[in-house]
Formats: sequence, structure tokens, C-alpha cells
Amino acid sequence: MDHADHVGLLRAGLVGVAAGERWADIGAGRGAFTLALADLLGPGATVIALDRDARALAINAQAMAGRFPGVAFETRVCDLTKPPDLGPLDGIVAANSLHYVPRDRQVEALRRLAVLVRPGGRFIVVEYDADRGNPWVPHPFSFETWRRMAAEAGLRDTEQIGRVPSRFLGAIYAAASRT
Repeated sequence: MDHADHVGLLRAGLVGVAAGERWADIGAGRGAFTLALADLLGPGATVIALDRDARALAINAQAMAGRFPGVAFETRVCDLTKPPDLGPLDGIVAANSLHYVPRDRQVEALRRLAVLVRPGGRFIVVEYDADRGNPWVPHPFSFETWRRMAAEAGLRDTEQIGRVPSRFLGAIYAAASRT
């Protein structure tokens, strides 16, 4: 996947965003989806990238500074299952990050993240469309499983907003929910 694919997966979930919105990229790593989010939000927005890997966040910060200097950018080193207080956020993107949380703790992690988003805000997930993992993607969840998890976590209006083929686990989908 390239930048256009990342933007394409998120685009429908960001229709109607207002200037100056504040979003977090959970499990941001080196920034593939951080860059897509910044591209779609535009100048004046704020993006906060969270990850356990400080080196990956440093690479992410360099890429953001070079490509999207008009977007305010912060990084936080943390475990996504215990996020710092970032609220109020207008939205969260969790792209290929929640599959590292053990299945029996995913809904609780979602609850902890969802409370950071203002009422009516957006929660976008990008994930492999599979319910069985492998050593590299240990706990993926299909869109149907996401729909159930999102409802259990108190999210609503869940819809699939994108899908691309993947040589790993068949496909990757994007889904948007509201808090």
C-alpha cells in the first residue's frame, strides 16, 4: 500500500471535518496513516501520534514536518491500552494497531480510547478483515467482529468505509463509528 491507498481508506470517514480539528493516531508507528490523516485534515488541524516505539515516532515527526508543516503535530510514547488524557479529541484513527491487543482485552481498550473523543466524534479503525491471525498480526478482527466490538464499547453508527486487497490475510478494511 502507498500514501494514496492510506488516504483512500480514511477519506470517507473524514467527510465534513471542520477546520482545526484535533485527532489522534493510535499505534502510529512511522506514520503511514498519520500522513494520510494530516493530508485529509489539512492546515490548522492537530494530529497527536501515539506509539510505544519512540524511534518510530521520531521518524513519523520528521515526515510530518517535511510534508505537512501547517498541521500541528505532537507525539506521545505510551501503550495504547493505557492512553494518556488527550481529550477532547474530534476523532481517533487506529490503523493496524488494535490487533496487537489480546482479543479478550480489545473491547476494554476501545472503551478507554473512545472516552477521549467528544460526543459525536469519530473513531476510525483500519484492520485486516480476518478473525484469525499469525505471528505478525496476532489478533485481527473482521468487519463483522468490529461491528460487535464497537457496539460493546459504546460506539454507534458503524459502517465500512473502505476496503483494499492484501496479500496478508486477504483484505484490509476501514470502518468508521461515532462516539
